[in-house]
Amino acid sequence: MDQLNQQIDFLIEIDKLKNVERKTKIISGSRLENDAEHSWHLAMMAFILHKHANHEVDLFKVIKMLLVHDLVEIDAGDTFAYDLQGQADKLDRESKAAKRLFGLLPEEQGNELMTLWMEFEKKETPEACFAASLDRLQPLIHNHLNQGDTWKKYNITSGQVVNRNREISNGSEALWAYAEQLIKKSVDQGILSE
Repeated sequence: MDQLNQQIDFLIEIDKLKNVERKTKIISGSRLENDAEHSWHLAMMAFILHKHANHEVDLFKVIKMLLVHDLVEIDAGDTFAYDLQGQADKLDRESKAAKRLFGLLPEEQGNELMTLWMEFEKKETPEACFAASLDRLQPLIHNHLNQGDTWKKYNITSGQVVNRNREISNGSEALWAYAEQLIKKSVDQGILSE
């Protein structure tokens, strides 16, 4: 199979990301967000907010990471942020998915996507820390604006939200300060329990 056919086959395969529903509803609250929408929104957030990163970041690398980070959920499914049991084997499920999906590409491109995905998962570089910050902030914003839909549905407390999202500060102190304000407002408005 030539390189172009491999690339097209991969692009067709990743269209399945549009069918992976997340637990968080879109801001209007009318339906659940899908992973493709989530990834697009995060890429836009990086483009608009990158100057708020704790360190200077390679914006293109951050955007690539955000476009790649949830592709594995095509096979592994979306693991709810507050599902401790699901989190236990998440890395194993997602690693298998990464090998299959990125293996569809020509070797050099497949290796690049695997490297980006692993960097995001490890959260050790400024780019990965900032990308992970956005990945945590976006559903928090959604939940605040859709009246705490997911928080209420799954009985999530403000303590859980703080514990889950405090790592936003690793990528951006400014975005963490904003997130803390949203959490407080959510509690004050009665859409997030203490």
